Amino acid sequence: MVALPKQVYEISGDTLQVGLVLALEGAGLFAGLLLGGVLADRYDRKKLIVLARSICGLGYATLTVNALFAQASLSVIYTFSLWNGFFGALGISALLASMPHIVGREKLLEARAISMLSMRLIGIAAPALAGLIISLGSVAWAYGLTTLGTIITVISLLHLPSMRPSRQVDHVQPITALFDALKYICNQPLIRSLVIMGALISASTAIRIFFPELVAQYFSNQAWVLGLFYAAVPAGAACGAFLSGWAQNIKRPGKTMTWVSIAVFTCVVAFGLTFSLTTAYLWPTLLCLFVFGYLNTIASLLQYTLLQAHTPDHYLGRVNGLWTALDAGGDSLAMSGAAILAKIAGTTLSIVSIGTIALAISATIMSLSSPLRRACFEPALEAKN
Repeated sequence: MVALPKQVYEISGDTLQVGLVLALEGAGLFAGLLLGGVLADRYDRKKLIVLARSICGLGYATLTVNALFAQASLSVIYTFSLWNGFFGALGISALLASMPHIVGREKLLEARAISMLSMRLIGIAAPALAGLIISLGSVAWAYGLTTLGTIITVISLLHLPSMRPSRQVDHVQPITALFDALKYICNQPLIRSLVIMGALISASTAIRIFFPELVAQYFSNQAWVLGLFYAAVPAGAACGAFLSGWAQNIKRPGKTMTWVSIAVFTCVVAFGLTFSLTTAYLWPTLLCLFVFGYLNTIASLLQYTLLQAHTPDHYLGRVNGLWTALDAGGDSLAMSGAAILAKIAGTTLSIVSIGTIALAISATIMSLSSPLRRACFEPALEAKN
């Protein structure tokens, strides 16, 4: 998260290059999610998760070796950003679809909250630690520790139970199976609205591509400040996951999710405006990022729970794959668009534009989608079966 954009920016000195390498990773993520969703509805989801993470670890190891050279290769970084995006995503659909098997649909919100909390707590420490490691050593150390962490993760995943889908789609061609799931999403107003809202929330996180440039311009390019920028969002997210118990008592979680999403996009606008003055102050910007992370987690938690609860098991892999792929696609398009817009109109306007556009679209969806406003956590009959 920290080493990749910092290394690219140090080599090229160009935020557009940072946006492009992250967009390439997002393209691999998009393709991997689509294929992974089909595979997750065909094969044992545990095997798919373990295989995908193992191959992804090889990519991290290659980035480590590349960073050890005096002149690191941008071509290698581009190649293995795509590699890690694709293989990392291959198991994500299966990972998401495995949760109902492990805890049951009635425990989805609590289980997701625990999962998000554990990830966010690591997310608080890891970026700040990465900034410190890079300051004291190099990006090679950050990549190397990521490789080691992946090995540990694969070992822990071996303890998962076997998880085959309830109704396999072996007889259906992959493209046909994928379009069948896409048709299902389009024909279900609630699922369709949830997927679009998720893509908007994901797109709002594209503001992270500006972190290296903002730190370089306003905070003397200090690596520890960059680490704090990347740590502030997961810090707020961890707080959101830890304090999310109230969410399970919401009578209309769909409506609440939309209002929280609108607040997320408002935070993006506020973050951009903190850099509209000649001098930027560290703590107000970190506060905006912290609140952004908190609200983002609440919105994502409600979205995930509703999506899993109202999707039949034999569609879970593909629907999760398509949903997450659209999130990744929205993120990649937003990063590319934001980087291009920043070249034309400046960084601040680009950040404010992302928040404003997402704010307008989410408000429109809320006003037009009555199934989303009425949605509750109780799974639909077809989802239970």
